[in-house]
Amino acid sequence: MTGAVAERVALWRRGPVSYRDRSRRVSRTFFFHFQASRIHPFSLTPSYTLGLGVLSALMFVVLTVTGALLMVYYVPSVERAYSSTADIMYVVPAGRYVRNIHRWAAHGMVLTVVLHMCRVFFTGSYGAGRGINWLIGIGLMILTLLLSFTGYLLPWDQLSYWAVTIGANIASAVSDLPAAAGLESVDPGRTLRLLLLGSQIVGQDALIRFYLLHIVLLPLLMAALIGLHFWRIRKDGGLTRPREAERVPDSVVYPRGRPEDLILSWPVLFWAEAAVVSLATAALLLAAYALDAPLLSIADPTAPENPAKAPWYFLGVQELVSYSAFGGGVLVPLLLSLGLAIIPWIDREDRGLGIWFSDPEGARVAVRSAAAGMLATVAILGPAIGIGTGRAWLRVMHPLIPLLINPATILVAVIAGWSALVHRTTRSTRCTVLAFFTASLIAVVLVTAIGLWFRGPDWQFILPGSSAGDSGQ
Repeated sequence: MTGAVAERVALWRRGPVSYRDRSRRVSRTFFFHFQASRIHPFSLTPSYTLGLGVLSALMFVVLTVTGALLMVYYVPSVERAYSSTADIMYVVPAGRYVRNIHRWAAHGMVLTVVLHMCRVFFTGSYGAGRGINWLIGIGLMILTLLLSFTGYLLPWDQLSYWAVTIGANIASAVSDLPAAAGLESVDPGRTLRLLLLGSQIVGQDALIRFYLLHIVLLPLLMAALIGLHFWRIRKDGGLTRPREAERVPDSVVYPRGRPEDLILSWPVLFWAEAAVVSLATAALLLAAYALDAPLLSIADPTAPENPAKAPWYFLGVQELVSYSAFGGGVLVPLLLSLGLAIIPWIDREDRGLGIWFSDPEGARVAVRSAAAGMLATVAILGPAIGIGTGRAWLRVMHPLIPLLINPATILVAVIAGWSALVHRTTRSTRCTVLAFFTASLIAVVLVTAIGLWFRGPDWQFILPGSSAGDSGQ
């Protein structure tokens, strides 16, 4: 026992000097053991991974540390939540800085997780038997959104209160379908709202429920899925890579002077990850110094914000809800989520794994699909914005019709039709899912941009920088 400890101490003091020592450092050290002891050189290509997986994990660690610090002073009660947050901002030493780091790390994690999913998709890394890990990744993205959303309410100011109210109203829209079908006694939206808020209004029950989810349940689930995600990557043989990368060039120099298929993780991989972490940390600290996390006046249920907007990552859903609460808030998110989940089982082609867009044909399909998604979004939502929500002339129809046929569902149908057309012309499932994912991504970005920058008081369409009076529907 003593000899083993002495051996490890000596290894740390002198550093790994041999091929065997370097491998043992990885396998015997807890933090290093998250990575395989050997990796393929292609995994170190910066333009392939973009460091997005490392960035996402870093944001989670930063949120955990800063969140624990904020818990020391925060009080989860309606009477003291706002004042304790204000104390953190204006009284507690370095409290403003810690809260700023926490806020921008939360937004950064949403962004990096979504970008990481896009990178995995566009490089075909969901293939080659990695479908389960793709589903785990989707679960991590959903947990990231829920973590950010549950934390949004905690400051208990006007911004957070009405943002969560909007989110709860969107969740309640599931009741529109049974109501339109004449089943008024069936009210799943009320049950869902009760589960989410603990009551029918945003109050103390909702605050303590969101607090518990935010600091205990969701972080534990996130940590478990992150560990499972890393484990699956190792079990699947590391990151995906092109077939031509399986044989490394003879010019690469390895220990013992001969070419190998794999290289030791220590120290090359760890230095690369350390560089990414250092740059990201510097950017986060700079953002926290320059930009304060918002804190409006204390929440007032009698004075709604106008416009009352959901968090930016849900603004696309809120924009679609303005055309149909059920279609935009329930049906379309479910359809898109289902489409994402089944991608690995639709596309079983093994060509182009580890290559952006698979091949030149895939790149052309992606560009055309981006243009198709942009044109479809503008062509369908433009007239709907011009005439308002359009609900007045829909009142003469059966209530089910506007729930199922509205700008939100029409947009999804057009994207599905475009994907079917691409499949018919290319006879390639890879190109089909490329068309679906790219067109959907562009549509989501555009719809989010409309809700973020082009909606003013009373949800009127405005131009950025103009007043509500100068804008029209």
